[in-house]
Amino acid sequence: MKWSRLPLGPIQTNCYILADEDKKCLIFDPGDEGEVLIGWIRKRGLEPKAILLTHAHFDHIGAVDVIREHYKIPVYVHEKEAKWLMDPALNGSQFFNMIDPVRVKPADEFIAKEGELKIGNFTLNVLETPGHSPGSVSYYLRDEGVIFSGDVLFQQSIGRTDLPGGDQKLLLKTIHEKLLVLPENTLVLSGHGPETLIEDEMDSNPFLNGF
Repeated sequence: MKWSRLPLGPIQTNCYILADEDKKCLIFDPGDEGEVLIGWIRKRGLEPKAILLTHAHFDHIGAVDVIREHYKIPVYVHEKEAKWLMDPALNGSQFFNMIDPVRVKPADEFIAKEGELKIGNFTLNVLETPGHSPGSVSYYLRDEGVIFSGDVLFQQSIGRTDLPGGDQKLLLKTIHEKLLVLPENTLVLSGHGPETLIEDEMDSNPFLNGF
């Protein structure tokens, strides 16, 4: 497996592409610039199989419809945020003075609980990681030693909790119970900024002092 990071849109939200040896791939959080993402995929000869959302904030979903319709692939989101795709008040786009608030068609598949998720040759472990938003999930690949964590944990920071459904106490509990228990050499692929290691955040993240 090989992953790539592609920051997209005005907030430079990280879209990740996970590809296997057969050039099949999964797309995580296509936040904006759908045509740029399509061109990137085409250049590398990849075949997308699904779109996986870590959560449904506007900067993570803006290119969902463009990508879904181009490749005819399903979109996965946690059921707690099923309505967020269509509602700018929930996905946050109405709070940022955007000319065109973000509205995306309903998802095709809904995540209801933690557990194994199989898509083609890909097998991921879904972790419910709320706090930044109620339906935030992280996708963990144990064999690869990576986790796609969305906006839960960043290098030297944590996700914001001032948008609808945010809960800082719950977010810290989530990080402690779901992420910091992973092997220390697990690579955290965050929704913004560079990747980091669980070990590094345990040692020096100022928001996790005491964990």
